[in-house]
Formats: sequence, C-alpha cells, structure tokens
Amino acid sequence: MKMRYTALALAAACALGSTTAWSGEAEAKKWVEGEFQPSTLSKDQQLAEMKWFIDAAAKLKAKGVKEISVVSETITTHEYESKTLAKAFSEITGITVKHDLIQEGDVVEKLQTSMQSGKSIYDGWISDSDLIGTHYRYGKIMNLTDYMAGAGKEFTNPGLDLKDFIGTSFTTAPDGKLYQLPDQQFANLYWFRADLFARKDLQDKFKAKYGYELGVPLNWSAYEDIAEFFTNDVKTIDGKPIYGHMDYGKKDPSLGWRFTDAWLSMAGTADKGIPNGMPVDEWGIRVADDKCTPVGASVERGGATNSPAAVYALTKYVDWMKKYAPKEATGMTFGEAGPVPAQGQIAQQIFWYTAFTADMTKKGLPVVNADGTPKWRMAPGPNGPYWKQGMQNGYQDVGSWTFFKDHDANRTAAAWLYAQFITAKTTSLKKTIVGLTPIRESDIQSKAMTDLAPKLGGLVEFYRSPARVAWTPTGTNVPDYPKLAQLWWKNVAQAVTGEKTPQGAMDNLAKEMDDVMARLERAGMAKCAPKLNKKEDAKKWLSDKAAPWAKLANEKPKGETIAYDKLLGAWKEGRVR
Repeated sequence: MKMRYTALALAAACALGSTTAWSGEAEAKKWVEGEFQPSTLSKDQQLAEMKWFIDAAAKLKAKGVKEISVVSETITTHEYESKTLAKAFSEITGITVKHDLIQEGDVVEKLQTSMQSGKSIYDGWISDSDLIGTHYRYGKIMNLTDYMAGAGKEFTNPGLDLKDFIGTSFTTAPDGKLYQLPDQQFANLYWFRADLFARKDLQDKFKAKYGYELGVPLNWSAYEDIAEFFTNDVKTIDGKPIYGHMDYGKKDPSLGWRFTDAWLSMAGTADKGIPNGMPVDEWGIRVADDKCTPVGASVERGGATNSPAAVYALTKYVDWMKKYAPKEATGMTFGEAGPVPAQGQIAQQIFWYTAFTADMTKKGLPVVNADGTPKWRMAPGPNGPYWKQGMQNGYQDVGSWTFFKDHDANRTAAAWLYAQFITAKTTSLKKTIVGLTPIRESDIQSKAMTDLAPKLGGLVEFYRSPARVAWTPTGTNVPDYPKLAQLWWKNVAQAVTGEKTPQGAMDNLAKEMDDVMARLERAGMAKCAPKLNKKEDAKKWLSDKAAPWAKLANEKPKGETIAYDKLLGAWKEGRVR
C-alpha cells in the first residue's frame, strides 16, 4: 500500500508543481494543513489521496451528479461527519453532501420502508451491522466485494486498505462477501470508579465481608457483591448517596437494545463461537447445519431465547436495577440513563457503551480529576455463570455504510466516494479523536492515540488488546432485524413491571420470534429463509454440552475479581486476562 501512496504522492506533487493548478487544490491544501491533522499519513500522502477523490468525483460531475443525500443516527462521530467532513468533501470534490442525522430507530424504520418499496430514500446509509443477516437474505443491498471489483472499481480508492479496518468480519455475510463498510464502532464494557475502588478503607471493608479483593469483577457474582457493598454498606460518598449499579427500564424501544446488544451472551446463553455463537447465537436463534437457515428461537425448537441461561440473564437485570440502582432508573430510557454515571453517584455499571467516553471526560465533571484525567476506568464486562471460554463476551456496535443494489448507479458511486472519504486514512484518525469510535488498526496504534490514552480511561488499551475480538455485533443468524428486534422491549418491559415472571416474558418472546420466522418462511426470502424445526419437549434440547444449556444447580459461584493494573499488564502481553 505504501508503494501505491508513493505513486499517488508523486502524481500529486507533479500536479502541485505544474503551472496549472488542479481544481480543488487550494481546498485540499487548506483541509490537510488544518482539520485533517493528525493523520497516520504524511501531508503529501494526504494530498495524493485527496487528488484521487477529486479526479473520481470529476467523472461523476460530468454525468450530472451535483448533490447526494445520506443518513446516519445521531452520535458524536456522525455529528462531526455531518457538520465538518461533509463540508470538506463538498469543498474539495465539488459534490454537495446532505448528511441527515436522525434517531437510530428512525434509521431502521426508513431503511425497512426502502427495502419494502424497492426504492431507496437516500443515496447512502450508515446503519448498524446488526442488519447483516437481513441484508444478505433479502438481496436488496449491494455486496461491496463484487462492486469494488466491477462497476465500482474506478470509484474505489486504491488506498482504502480494507485489511486495516477492524470490523469487516462483522459486515461479511455467510457467502464471504462484504456488504457494509464500517464507519464507526464502540463496545459495551464494564465501567467503574477506580478512585473509589482504590480506597484502602473500602478495600478492607469489602474483603472482610466477602473474603476476596475489591477489584474489576470477573464474574456476575462479584459484580452483584460489589453492587450490594456500595449500595447498602458504603451508602454515601462525600455526603451523597452512592449506588452500586446503574441501568434503565422504561417501556421504550431502547429497552430492546439493552437486551439484543448481547446481554444474553454475557450471561452465557449462546454456543461457543466468534464473532457469534454457532449454531445458537446470542439472541437464542438456532441455525441449521448450513450455518445460515434459522430453525427456531424457543428451546422447544432447539433455540435458547427462553432457556435457563436467558431467564437467568433477565432475572438479574430486573433484580439488580431494583435493588442497587437509583429508583428513577426503572423509568429511564437509554438516552436518559446514559449521563447519570458522570454525575458522580454510581460506583460501577456492567452495561456501559464506550460511545459515552467523550462525554465522560469533560473537565468539571464529578468523575474527572482537575488535570483532566478520569476518576473512572473501563474494562471487559464480567461473565455470567453459563459463560464459557470461546463465547462472545459482549456487544460492539458497528455503524456501517450500506447501499441499495438497484439505486441510481451514479448517485451510488458518489455516495460510495463520500463513504470512503470519511473513513480514509487522511480523515480517520482525527475523526477517531473527536468521536472515540475507532475503525482502523493504524489509528489505534498511532502515537496520537498513545498520547491521548491517559485521558480515555482504558479505551485505547482495550482496542489494542486481544480481548476486543470477543465483543461483536448481532450476527447473521437473525433473519430480519427490524421485525424481530421490536419484540424484545415489549416483552422485557413486562418483567420489569412484574406483569410477567422472567420465565413467562422469555417464553412469550421466544414464541413471538418463532411466529415471525414462520411468517418469513411462508413469505420466502432471496437466501436462507427460516425453516422452523418442529416443536419437541425441551428436555430433548437442554444440555451441558451445547446451547440451549441446562439449568445450573448453582447460579452464584464465588465472586472473582482482578486488579485493574494486572488486567492492563495482561493486555500488553497479548493475553485477554
């Protein structure tokens, strides 16, 4: 790749040294000298990459493409793209970009509408890779592998360097083809107040009561003990209540993310397998031996959605929120609960997205030191009692560029250019620093990120560690993400309110998932439509060898913790823990 960039750099240097300036030269220079720093490329390499974008865009402008529209959810990274990078692309290439920002649920709804109508509302979409199974089966989304080798070859950046992206395994379908290009990603990790955990008086009290050290919990037993300790033993810090847990439980679509974002896999519901359990995944959906055809979610059909491990996961979610979180938590949505730990009264949180990192590092917050370093740290989430080595450990969101197969070819090509522009090595490191949602290995390993690491509470260390591969998005077992995802929050909410027991809620969820997949089976899909197993006695499937896992006699083994410094040391040595 360096040779390619050298050639491009020479071409750019020749162009810059000629008497006739190339169109966009001044704009490219302005952005490269200013906003696009730092970068893992030299400025000459950045200018060479910009020259390629200008030339490629010129071909599309000659065909009448002057403006494109794209959409993404509203997070810090996408706000930066919409306000800054879209402007840069427009100034440098001459193609105007209208980059809309809407809520995640609205992105999924509009995407679903476009798939049903066969007409894409936008020229390009940044949608979660959670939809990879949907995209592959319906055949409406363009597969990028073939596009880059065929119709889109002349519009594919020679410096794209797909191998540098850390999330392409999540956007690759069972056919081995890439369907989406990662644009940002963030993990769901464990968050804790390192300053409180380091207090000798609290360490001594905890060990006296529980018989082991106060530290980063390795299992759910330790998490529960720590939650109990801070809520009911410590009670107050600096005159204010302290809580050992934080969560949210309002009957709202965001409650579904709380579960589909791998909560069941954290407990150990699925089979072993990275990036997702196989044949049973973290939603509890089993696929046939072809690793593609869904055959059921309920235990009676070989799935695990209402298995003992799944019921355990839901039970702990409800119990912990009611016992150890602020009483307001049960009435909060994802967005309302997100800022609460930054207010200083939460000791730990088992389900915390690294997308909140930027908002948790602002000076003046109760959880930030005077020098700008955080009082908190992030670490891998603890494992539930059903979890085993080789299983998915948690969730990683990967917002990815998605294009409709039958959309206008020229507008698609222009949107593809923009997608590559805002993920290019010229722009990606600065975008990572702004939004803290890294997508490239080269950016993660850069000196800029090393320098920034002390202020990010473990984010850089996590993404440099071998642990990160076990945090993955929803996998390909899910045949229709929009239709199935909406079932979760309504059923989980009934367990929160007490309308149903955790077992009853998961039984109903599994039945509804099977019903939806039965309808998909009747309707047919382009590839790998569901073909449900017949219902049988659950005893036929429950096992201690594979999912669905039989109920454990002891769901609370002794708590285990690790010192955070030891954890960091393991990562530096290339070990998970």
